[in-house]
Amino acid sequence: MSADHPLVAILDDEPEIRRMLSDALEEAGFRTTCYGRATEFEAGLKRSSPDVCLVDLGLPDRDGLALVHRLALESGAAIIIISGRAQVQDRVTGLELGADDYIIKPFDPAEVVARIRARLRKGRSEGPAQAQTAHFAGWTAHFDRYLLVAEDGAETSFSHAEGEVLRLFLESPNRLITRAQMQESLGGAAGESFDRAMDVRISRLRTKLGEDPKNPRLIKTIYGAGYIFLGEVRWS
Repeated sequence: MSADHPLVAILDDEPEIRRMLSDALEEAGFRTTCYGRATEFEAGLKRSSPDVCLVDLGLPDRDGLALVHRLALESGAAIIIISGRAQVQDRVTGLELGADDYIIKPFDPAEVVARIRARLRKGRSEGPAQAQTAHFAGWTAHFDRYLLVAEDGAETSFSHAEGEVLRLFLESPNRLITRAQMQESLGGAAGESFDRAMDVRISRLRTKLGEDPKNPRLIKTIYGAGYIFLGEVRWS
């Protein structure tokens, strides 16, 4: 990431929205690349690695939610959906599939700039010297590559959003983490959509860690209180 001029990739099929977002972001000191179709966007990702992706769901050539899910699995960028779909279920689905934020059209460009800045501030607050590799229970988590490696060398990728939750657990092992603490640490509005998004991310992490869903040994649910990660963690 260029700390001074982060790159934001904008994917929206409406030229006016692309232009409005690009103008607002460049005025705020960001670099931007704009795409009107998913195929162009995906080709662009092979040439550059954006720090943030702004993705519209109503695309002419691809299902926007499927694209968000793929980005969450394969990209280290923060993903912000910008969509005219205002139903709660649409927002929940977008977050469950790996988006970091969801902005509803129509919007104020200043709000988009503020949310992007907040997202990048959160990433920088973790610090450039922060350890990027954690070792626990036979697993190695590489947060710089979004990769879990088992004792036998088998590799499993995890999304940016899943990585945020996993890091939160690994940085506070053997301690109760409440829903309120998760919301404060990870951002987002408290409520049903946040809770559901967290439940889905934790469920996926358990699956990737080979946990028994009925009796997980690492990520325990403390009903009515929150979660606790059981085990020793070593960072390198």
